[in-house]
Amino acid sequence: MKRIKTAIILCFTANFAFSQNMLTLQQCKELALKNNAKVKNAELHVRQAEEQKKEAFASYFPNVSAVGVGFAANKPIVQMEMDMAAQMQPMVEAFAPAIVWAILSGAPIDPAALAGLQNQEPVKIEALKSGLIGGVTATQPVFAGLQIVNGNRLAKAGMEVSRLQKQMAGNEVLLNAERYFWLLVSMQEKMKTISHSEEMLDRILSDVKVAVDAGLTTRNDLTRVELERNRLAGNRSKVENGLRVLKLTLAQHIGVPADSFDIQHPQLDEVTLPIAAGGNDSVSVQNRPEYKLLEKSVDIAKMQVAMETGKNLPSVAIGAGYQYMNFDLHLDNGMKNNFGMVFATVSVPITDWWGGSHAIKRKKLEQQAAENTQKENADLLLVQMQQIRNDLYEAYSQVQLSQKSISVAEENSRVSNDSYNAGVTTLSDLLEAQNLLQQARDQHIEAITQYYMKLAEWEKVSATE
Repeated sequence: MKRIKTAIILCFTANFAFSQNMLTLQQCKELALKNNAKVKNAELHVRQAEEQKKEAFASYFPNVSAVGVGFAANKPIVQMEMDMAAQMQPMVEAFAPAIVWAILSGAPIDPAALAGLQNQEPVKIEALKSGLIGGVTATQPVFAGLQIVNGNRLAKAGMEVSRLQKQMAGNEVLLNAERYFWLLVSMQEKMKTISHSEEMLDRILSDVKVAVDAGLTTRNDLTRVELERNRLAGNRSKVENGLRVLKLTLAQHIGVPADSFDIQHPQLDEVTLPIAAGGNDSVSVQNRPEYKLLEKSVDIAKMQVAMETGKNLPSVAIGAGYQYMNFDLHLDNGMKNNFGMVFATVSVPITDWWGGSHAIKRKKLEQQAAENTQKENADLLLVQMQQIRNDLYEAYSQVQLSQKSISVAEENSRVSNDSYNAGVTTLSDLLEAQNLLQQARDQHIEAITQYYMKLAEWEKVSATE
């Protein structure tokens, strides 16, 4: 039964290991660019800037608007009553002599009709109980102080800025992916070193037990070996915890489950300095997105000065429109009318010029600040490149030194082991030699991984694209 359970466990473990993907460094970087949230958000910002550029381009076209108003009241808005008899009475009295003379002269005037005018009932007038107004207007700006042109330039610059920021975000994500990868490699190599040391201690422990049983040594030597094993067990626990955290960090960074992959170790034997490390920094720094972003910030500051100046210049626009009206005017057909028109507008800011002049000065000061920031940060980028180059040379030197240290520690361990077996040296000296060898191997792994991380930083700051 126990054999069956053991077989099931082994099969499960084998299947789990087989289902894991072995990811190279390049694959981890590709997954990071594809899945990392920082890169995705940077891409969304680029798309937002593209939409903003399209929105600004629409300002070149006429602004067309349509207006429609309809109303219906519960009673006429205009209500009035006209007493025609009262209005006609003064006129009849004033022209009475002339009217009598005309009648006597034979003019065809009916006295009864004149009497009817004086006795006419008041007339009620009710209007505007309902109505409809509609119109379409198109306005085309002719001159707006170059605000439309500069607005489109600003939108284009904003899109270029978002693309540079996306490039910077991608570079940062790639650099962090390499850092996590090499830290994970370093931890796994340290685990191998611990396992190797544990195997050596197991052999020493076996030899010491035989010597103790034979009465050739005391139990103190056995205790020393067991304490050393406990120390290694403590180191193993620390490294295992570090491995779990680093793998979770890398998994989150590249956007895959931590239990679905393992990393494929690259060759760590040969380490060479890149030829590019001796290039011209002043030329390389101009190709960096950080430097281009600084240049773009100055350009944007200049455009903002032009925009602020345009707000205080006259603006000219032309337009055309069509209007339709239909009102209830107490007539059978009411009042209906439709007409077209063309117009031109000129707007000259007069009282706003005082405040606008100060706004222009403020934007010019912001432009000067952007130019100063560009110069300062450009110098800092050069300093950064020099520092990273120095760190790369230093890391390379540490690799060379650590290789020599391993050779010395391995030879010392071999001699100590032979001397112990020959009874010439003590167990403490043998254990100390093993500790020195483990330390040398750990330092060598740390030096190599540190070199590759510095190399990744150098490739980031010296890239031509």
